[in-house]
Amino acid sequence: MFSEKVLLLTGGTGSFGHALVRRFIKEDIKEIRILSRDEKKQEDMRKEFNDERLKFFIGDVRDRSSLTHAVKGSNYIFHAAALKQVPSCEFFPIEAVKTNILGTDNVLEEAILHDVERVICLSTDKAAYPINAMGISKAMMEKTFVAKARMSTSTIICGTRYGNVMASRGSVIPLFFEQIKQNKPITITNPNMTRFLMSLDEAVDLVLFAFQNGNQGDIFVQKSPASTIADLATAIVELTKTDTETAIIGTRHGEKVYETLLTKEEYVKSEDLGNYFRVPMDQRDLNYDKYFIDGEEAVSEEEYNSHNTTQLTVDEIKGKIVDLYEIQEELAYFNIK
Repeated sequence: MFSEKVLLLTGGTGSFGHALVRRFIKEDIKEIRILSRDEKKQEDMRKEFNDERLKFFIGDVRDRSSLTHAVKGSNYIFHAAALKQVPSCEFFPIEAVKTNILGTDNVLEEAILHDVERVICLSTDKAAYPINAMGISKAMMEKTFVAKARMSTSTIICGTRYGNVMASRGSVIPLFFEQIKQNKPITITNPNMTRFLMSLDEAVDLVLFAFQNGNQGDIFVQKSPASTIADLATAIVELTKTDTETAIIGTRHGEKVYETLLTKEEYVKSEDLGNYFRVPMDQRDLNYDKYFIDGEEAVSEEEYNSHNTTQLTVDEIKGKIVDLYEIQEELAYFNIK
């Protein structure tokens, strides 16, 4: 499907961008465009892959005019640019609005204007029942791309929602490894807190599945296992073969005890596609009479969250993460193969 196509990846110098490029660089793709603000990371990426099909664009999704050259001529867009750190968004919520909501609107406006075939927007479990600024901004991002999908006649716009991507930049696993290297205790906010566990490759698989199967306004969710933060920390300690202790420090700004991938309202109308759920776009229009005389009958008491999904044991966690590219790099520090 990607043969001789031009792919644009916003926020392309991040963890997801690297994983996607590693996947596509093996394919017969015509060009991969990387749009981001950080010229140093672009230069590092240029040297790392050393492939002339990679084209780099300095730009910011907040500034629509900076997107035009990257979007024009693209066949597909994977929109990954975002502010993702929960605490920083709590302190700077308007910055989250500018990037996650308005930036998404800019990307979609440019995509529709330049007849891009498909746009996949990347969201997060924190957008379901959001309690923090990052999650709220991502929930509004989802509403934005669904609204644009209703109005778009040529560009297909859909999205993915996934949980914690293991070993991604800014996530907890690299933090645990860094604390162990510095002979510090591993800091745990709440040992009973659960999080979905998903590899970068699985995140890419989900995005590609959405690309291949998405209809206007769809949101795709991958069925993922979860673990407690305490068990995750124990798994990391056992993998490094150290005797690192843990310290419970309490929850951070805006943290939940568990994350939700499908709300009750979404679960009842979702389609089970085996390894994935599809949440179709609400097809009702803005006819207010229907709000009073024609509502939805179906109601669900069930949601899909990190407490009620499959819970991994410590050994299962180790088995899931030990072969990851990023984990192997970390274990090399401890001379563990």
